[in-house]
Amino acid sequence: MDVLITGGHGVVGTAITDHLGDDEAYEFTLLDVDPPAEDTPHDSVVADVRDYDAIRPHFEGKDAVVHLALVPGTGGPDSRELGWSKPQSDNLEALHNVYEAAVDAALDSIVFASSNHAVGMVEVRNAPEVYHDAGVKVDHTEPHRPDSRYGLTKSYGEDLGRLAAESHGIRFYALRIGSVRAPEYDHPYGDAERGVEDGKWERGSDAYEEQVARLKGLWQSRRDLAHLVDCCLRDDSVEWDQFYGVSENSRRWLDDLDHARETVGYDPQDAGEEWDAPPE
Repeated sequence: MDVLITGGHGVVGTAITDHLGDDEAYEFTLLDVDPPAEDTPHDSVVADVRDYDAIRPHFEGKDAVVHLALVPGTGGPDSRELGWSKPQSDNLEALHNVYEAAVDAALDSIVFASSNHAVGMVEVRNAPEVYHDAGVKVDHTEPHRPDSRYGLTKSYGEDLGRLAAESHGIRFYALRIGSVRAPEYDHPYGDAERGVEDGKWERGSDAYEEQVARLKGLWQSRRDLAHLVDCCLRDDSVEWDQFYGVSENSRRWLDDLDHARETVGYDPQDAGEEWDAPPE
């Protein structure tokens, strides 16, 4: 299967190629606005997803696209600003370009990196209790409740994908990813430890422990993320659907792993509660 990954050199893109790159079932092409920082065994092309004519040739002959690229400057997932911005418009244009190119090139499927922030107001309205298994749960049918302009962009991408699926017959998979981290922080203490390194708090402080509690609910290990993408790429039954990108975390509030198991066969191998300290 020939797969194009937009934003392929980022944290999520490298999780996919780190764990699926040796799978003979796949040939990956990594599309990014900059060349890779280091050598990669995969084909790599430089193009900007805001430029349709620049990206369209790279969709030719592909079976699927995994759309990860995000134009920076949308305000971020922690911003509650309501005003519009040029980067926000650029992201919507990029979504249209990628989806249009996928349809025009007759790809079989689109896998879209959506986000927990598409329903993130659930967390905002229930924090910090939600980090401690307070009984707040949402399933894959939860209506969009974006917590930011970033979440709004992800919600729009899900709706546009459904339109592409129902109007043009391309299969669409929205992955409402929880928290996938770079290899050095790929554990539920990752955010807390990074905060220590950045001087934001001390290890063992209340702020540190709250970051651990949060990530033990939202964490998706890099190998579980790659496995979920693999499940979607191999699937041929879904018209359009959304799945939560989390590991087998007992305190998760994005609580619909059974839907992903039954629909595409997602079987996560990691769990936040298996960790009681950061790696040494």
